[in-house]
Amino acid sequence: MISYYKTADNGIITQIETYEQGCWVNAFEPDREDIGVLKNLGVEPEFILDSLDEEESSRIEIEDDNTFIIFDVPCVEKENENIIYTTAPIGVIVTKNNVVTIAKKTNPVLMDFTHGVVKGVKTEYKTNFVLTMLFRMATRYLQYLRQIDRYSSNLETKLRKSMKNKELVQLLDLEKSLVYFHTSLKANEITIRKISRGKFLKLYEEDQDLLDDVLIEMSQAIEMCDIYSSILSGTMDAFASVISNNLNVVMKVLTSITVLMAIPTMVFSFYGMNIGEKVSGALPLANNMWFVTVFTIAITAIVGIILYKKDMF
Repeated sequence: MISYYKTADNGIITQIETYEQGCWVNAFEPDREDIGVLKNLGVEPEFILDSLDEEESSRIEIEDDNTFIIFDVPCVEKENENIIYTTAPIGVIVTKNNVVTIAKKTNPVLMDFTHGVVKGVKTEYKTNFVLTMLFRMATRYLQYLRQIDRYSSNLETKLRKSMKNKELVQLLDLEKSLVYFHTSLKANEITIRKISRGKFLKLYEEDQDLLDDVLIEMSQAIEMCDIYSSILSGTMDAFASVISNNLNVVMKVLTSITVLMAIPTMVFSFYGMNIGEKVSGALPLANNMWFVTVFTIAITAIVGIILYKKDMF
């Protein structure tokens, strides 16, 4: 599906019915007909295929006066009760007359523009429009990283009380999300630094401050991702050790209980065997079972006290 957007007089990006020069062309999950329209706008077929490849990494290149940029944006997916943070590529083609974006999955960055959340940016100013898109992408990474930090803190609180596998699996998903974020952020940073050299996009004086802000936000996101990843990795190791220790404690208690139960079991097994009166009468105190019972209880209690003092319970 292809949609056309243009900045209105009030400074808000609004959707228009047909193509106009200086508008923003947004292609979401383009079919064959849409691909034909994009080709008529001067978009290379290779650019379209690369934009729809979910494994494509961030990069920038120029071909026939068209600048092609791919950058990864953060996305949130929900599977049952688990929240998973992933990244998805967006293809941005800066042609002579327009800015074209191609995406296979819905993402919050483009939705901010299509829903009129972003104001004060004009689609006619192609470089400024692309840099604003990159800035929104960087701030979205920071927002999701803060969410991951709060989410992991809540899971840690639950783990201290329950120690269930469910919370550990959710922490593992967050750790994987941070790995995806870090890989995408590093690739995006390289692409943005290439843009800052002015070889791929014509940079105007008023765009320099915005580009600096993008680089600052990107560097901050990478640093936060490294910090949260280290913290989460240490937390996973700590809780794994705690769970292992709790298992050892349980096994120690069960072993102690088994030892205590074995004492009366062994004693009364001897006196309860059906081996004839001569043999059974030869057992010590065979005719005074009350004394044997009291003696067994006393021995069991003494062993229990010894195990308790050795912190076996």
